[in-house]
Amino acid sequence: MKNKGFISLVGSGPGDAELMTLKAQRLLQQADVVVYDRLVSSEILDMIPAGVSRVSVGKEVGKHCVPQDQINDTIVNLAKSGRKVVRLKGGDPYTFGRGGEEVLALKQHNIDFEVVPGVTAASGCSAYSGIPLTHRGMSRSVRYITGHFKNDEPLDINWQYLADPDCTLVIYMGLANLDLICDSLIGAGLDPSTPAAAVQNGTTKDQQRILTQLNELSDTVTQSGLTPPAIIIIGKVVSLAGELDWFQSALEESDYGKDIAAHS
Repeated sequence: MKNKGFISLVGSGPGDAELMTLKAQRLLQQADVVVYDRLVSSEILDMIPAGVSRVSVGKEVGKHCVPQDQINDTIVNLAKSGRKVVRLKGGDPYTFGRGGEEVLALKQHNIDFEVVPGVTAASGCSAYSGIPLTHRGMSRSVRYITGHFKNDEPLDINWQYLADPDCTLVIYMGLANLDLICDSLIGAGLDPSTPAAAVQNGTTKDQQRILTQLNELSDTVTQSGLTPPAIIIIGKVVSLAGELDWFQSALEESDYGKDIAAHS
């Protein structure tokens, strides 16, 4: 017999609360308890009704405040107590969100669940930065990769495969290894002048955007003081950021986010 508790694994999107799905918003209103990550914005947390229990399991690269196994145990035990639990994750649960690991833990304990997709950090941050992930004549494919392996293991990546001038690369959690990433792509044959961007706190009023090129990206990020959460975008499509911008310029006019650096 299955436990009567229920887990909703919900993607909150990249930060802007209005990018949450209607289903995600409804589940927040109906939850008994919300278990949330560090990357869930305060604006979204403010949508949780008064009286609903909140459990923070925030993690960040190199500083795992709550180990993944403990997070799994937390949501399993909450479900076993018979409560309706929203496991709220930044972006999309199944896109570098370790959602699959949490669902496997629920399955092992015979707990009912559902998965509610969220707008990915890649699509949200690119759209709010004026960068289309694909564009005719510039990019025929998009590849999402992680710039950080679990337990700080070395990056074991096929750089030759990724160094495709007709592809857009979106790199999650890439700041710590940015030197290695840029050097490896250039070493594998990608043009050093390939347009590149870094976006911090994308889709929010704190968004910061760097526009440069591949061989200058790491130094520019270091000089700017850019910190996680940030997405790296590399490819010809980044050259459209100025022309297609709609959000960054509005931020600058309101004295919030700004372009940290630009390459002409």
